[in-house]
Amino acid sequence: MLNCLKIIFSITGISLAAYGLITRDFQLNYLMILFLGFFMFTLGIQEFQKQRTVYGWFLMGVSIFSIFVSVQSFVLI
Repeated sequence: MLNCLKIIFSITGISLAAYGLITRDFQLNYLMILFLGFFMFTLGIQEFQKQRTVYGWFLMGVSIFSIFVSVQSFVLI
């Protein structure tokens, strides 16, 4: 289940990044950051399952920060 979510979040984030680079329209950057934050969250859960807690906590911190930045930029729009 986590592998499926990881693939969905990464493909969505990468496609939004490619769309922004091709069209030079960066209004959807907050969605790209949100999906990449969800991707890092699933990576953090997988690292906790592998008993790599330091790397898991690092990924959780980065994902929470990126989700916070995305929500903050969405509210300010």
